[in-house]
Amino acid sequence: MPTEQDTTEQDTIQSRLPDPMQFFPEIGEIAGGMTRAAMNGSVPRATIDLAHLRAGQLVGSTYHTLRAAGQLRSAGEAEERITAVASWRDAPCFTDAERVTLEIVEAVLTPNPFGERVPDELFGRAAEHYDEKALWTLTVAIGQICFFIPVALIAKPIPGKAPGQNYRR
Repeated sequence: MPTEQDTTEQDTIQSRLPDPMQFFPEIGEIAGGMTRAAMNGSVPRATIDLAHLRAGQLVGSTYHTLRAAGQLRSAGEAEERITAVASWRDAPCFTDAERVTLEIVEAVLTPNPFGERVPDELFGRAAEHYDEKALWTLTVAIGQICFFIPVALIAKPIPGKAPGQNYRR
């Protein structure tokens, strides 16, 4: 349970940079277009949110992990599945399609000193679960989180705050 001191400390935390929208209003259009493309219905929203959660974990972004976990909770996702994303490989609570999605996220965001990040074998397993539109949707969804990862790591918006309230004024 947060104490009064914890709440006060959270209230005094500031992002490193102000909201980028004041400098680049077109980011709203870009973000909206990416969201519409990623949420086109060809891949379940939960799968995309699980992918975004894993991406946030891989890059060490509290902002993204809290945001994705919060979206999953708001959608009624089981706490067991949210928690298990960090150790998804041996967690029994994911479908094969979700597993291959999480594997692709890791492949994209993790160097492979032995070859391609997304080898033909991994792509082939993904194609067993997703049609071409869904594969593109996954690609866009991963691109969407990768677009915002530098924002979180460099500007450090305040984790847990609503968009528009997570940057210093």
